Amino acid sequence: MKPIKHYHFPLSGHSHRVELMLSLLELPVEVVFVDLAKGAHKKTEFLAINAFGQVPVIDDDGVVLADSNAILVYLAHKYGQGRWLPTDPIGAARVQRWLSAAAGPIHAGPATARLITVFGAAYNAEDVIARSHALLKVVDQELSHSPYLAGDTPTVADIAGYTYIAHAPEGNVSLEDYANVRAWLARIEALPGFVGMPRTVIGLQKTA
Repeated sequence: MKPIKHYHFPLSGHSHRVELMLSLLELPVEVVFVDLAKGAHKKTEFLAINAFGQVPVIDDDGVVLADSNAILVYLAHKYGQGRWLPTDPIGAARVQRWLSAAAGPIHAGPATARLITVFGAAYNAEDVIARSHALLKVVDQELSHSPYLAGDTPTVADIAGYTYIAHAPEGNVSLEDYANVRAWLARIEALPGFVGMPRTVIGLQKTA
């Protein structure tokens, strides 16, 4: 098969979700670097493939898709052989719940906390860190009942949730009190084909 083009920025957690999924599925990939620091995502040629001006975007032999969670669903449906996205009503709903969380409280919490330290975004750090811990308490409790977010096997829910939670310490959000979360992260990292996102030595990560 032709390589899937992945329009990517290495420090974008949203891009990393797609990078990780592509690797777990062992799909051939052509990485296209999009230099966010130089505004490449706002150039006319990039806006032609994603009018929102965001990474990631994939081009799978002419099928062009944006939005990390939408891409995860597409890849799972097309290439996952039923492993990564349940089709039964309950399983599908459980996964959707966590995809919504990835776009909601995970984005508003750990992802935004990291934006402050890594990219200098102008948010109230105290509020964002508090939101992050409120989220992590829920995730930790949920993971006391099952090894993965949506049940007994890994799904796109875990891929959507992994990156920004794993990198929460970069945004001064400690994972120390969340043993179930840390065990879940280790399970994801042990999956065959796992690839990590580069860690930024900043925040609580600065001595790592």
